[in-house]
This record gives sequence, structure tokens and C-alpha cells, in this order.
Amino acid sequence: MPNIKSAKKRVLVSRLRNEKNRAAKSALKTKMKKFDAALAQNGAAGAQAAYREAVAGVDKAAAKGVWHKNKAARKKSQLAKKLNAAQ
Repeated sequence: MPNIKSAKKRVLVSRLRNEKNRAAKSALKTKMKKFDAALAQNGAAGAQAAYREAVAGVDKAAAKGVWHKNKAARKKSQLAKKLNAAQ
């Protein structure tokens, strides 16, 4: 544990941010898995709602800084590619 007060605060803040980021990443992975499951089960027609939810989650993660904007763009492109291939 650090001795300097500001360093102690940094430890606490970084721990909280780490937990929030981990929760956000986990929720995002769940949305993407739900899209994949809907696509496999229902085809393109049934996956539209899951696609919109996954893309919204990716945009939110990029806005919060959980994911880099280029990674978010790449993932959205991959999702769209999967959806279009199923149609």
C-alpha cells in the first residue's frame, strides 16, 4: 500500500474503474453472444433486435472509453457482416 495520500487515492480510484470496466465488458460480451445465438437460432429475421442491442452496446462502450473507437467500429462491422451473410 502506498504511503502518499494521492497514491492511496489512485489505488482506490483505479480499483473502482477496473471493476466498472470489467462489468461493462462482460455485459457487452453477453450482448454479442445473444446476437450470435439469435442469428444461429432464428436467422437474420430474428436477429435484428439483438443486432440493434449489440451495436448500441458497442457504441456505449466506445463512448465510455471501455473500448477504443476503432475496435468498436471493427466489431460493428463484423456484426453487420454476419447479419448480411445470414440474409
